[in-house]
Amino acid sequence: MTEATLSQQIAEFASSTTFSTLPGGVIDSVRGRILDTVGICIAATQLSTSSAAIDWVRHQGGTAEATAFGLPEKVPATGAAFVNGVLAHSLDYDDTHLPSVLHPSASIVPAALATAEANHASGEETTTAIALGLEIAVRLGMAGYDRISGNSTFFEHGQHATSITGAMGAAVATAKLYGLDTMGITNVLGVTASMASGIIESNRTGGTVKRLHCGWAAKSAVSAAQLVIRGFTGPPTVLEGRFGFFQAWLHGDYAPEEITKELGKEWTVPDIFFKPYPANHFTHAAIDAALELRSEGLRPDDIAHVEVGVAKAPARTIGEPIEVKRRPETGYMAQFSAPFVVAAALTGGGGLGLGLDDFTDERATDPGLRALMDKIDVVANDECDRIFPHQFPAVVRVTTYDGKRSIKNIFTNRGGPDRPLSFAELTAKFEDNASRVITKATSEQLRSSIAKFEKLPEVSSALEAVRLLTPASK
Repeated sequence: MTEATLSQQIAEFASSTTFSTLPGGVIDSVRGRILDTVGICIAATQLSTSSAAIDWVRHQGGTAEATAFGLPEKVPATGAAFVNGVLAHSLDYDDTHLPSVLHPSASIVPAALATAEANHASGEETTTAIALGLEIAVRLGMAGYDRISGNSTFFEHGQHATSITGAMGAAVATAKLYGLDTMGITNVLGVTASMASGIIESNRTGGTVKRLHCGWAAKSAVSAAQLVIRGFTGPPTVLEGRFGFFQAWLHGDYAPEEITKELGKEWTVPDIFFKPYPANHFTHAAIDAALELRSEGLRPDDIAHVEVGVAKAPARTIGEPIEVKRRPETGYMAQFSAPFVVAAALTGGGGLGLGLDDFTDERATDPGLRALMDKIDVVANDECDRIFPHQFPAVVRVTTYDGKRSIKNIFTNRGGPDRPLSFAELTAKFEDNASRVITKATSEQLRSSIAKFEKLPEVSSALEAVRLLTPASK
């Protein structure tokens, strides 16, 4: 008997998994990720790129099936998945898996919610689909993680693993919600693989295209499922085949055991890190260190010098070139600047320590913060290198004008399994995000529905409040 291919094994896992077989920790984790993603989407409706995505979908027309945040009317499920995926990834506030450095929920939650609404799915069905999608996205990402170099091979090839593996995870979630069997799910994976995409040159030289990636991944998955239902098929060897997914993206350099090892017995979903701060995840431990120093009485006016030590790879992203990192011109640039986030945390911030209001263009160019940024250096730290990328640690050393020295070692990230955010903290983050756009009463109605998400007869009831949003594009 021929051994099942990788996509067939994934499809069998997905088709046989039911809500009753999900561990309680996975159910709780999914609920938190829905709340987190929806709050981020609502806050992101005000961005100019969000207006562009919303306006584009509005002009496509089509059957009213699902909710796109920022639109009062329903749109086709593909359009809703696209808009919400764009929004979910646009604020650099979405969750992260380590060490693969994926942002899984930004593709999978939007795709699943859109499909669930279009199919009148229940909370249990949608929770199960999201759990499956997250699990497969992470496992595919880990298959492309090089344990020797400690880096993602996707990333080394200039590929955005988040959207590439996110499309495949979203394919599993949408296929599950369409009620497809093992063969159907295999076909959706096979079709989606030809749509999965994303290159990250914009991280290096600019452009807002990265914000599209998770939206395109979500849209691709929903489109693929709809096409399979209408008769399209995909190759069962789409992952490991001679001309398959891993050959195309990784030149055949991947670890298949990461996909199938203890599949269905061990779940990675609860290990995905929530983001407490709306900034590049590499900066978070430095933020924690600065917040602790501030709580202990350190005053910005007393600071002579700050050294932020991080692993070598993050140092390039958040500390080089230092002249640019000390002079961010926009709030978006500030999200990738270690000098900025440390200065902002030392002077006080919102949200769970730093919030969206701390990353405005005005704050990025604030003269007082820039004066403090001039005193901040970013260096590679050997101790951090030994921990990275399983955590994004930081060692922050401060010297004051009177010669006193302080040091803060933050070796585990807040929001991860070792320092989890409580549901109350996720709720506070949600409310801080949602309150920018919708009333407190509407926010509470939405939050209350999501808090009992898996008990909803239809998930569309939880999204009614979202259509009360003022459209981001007129």
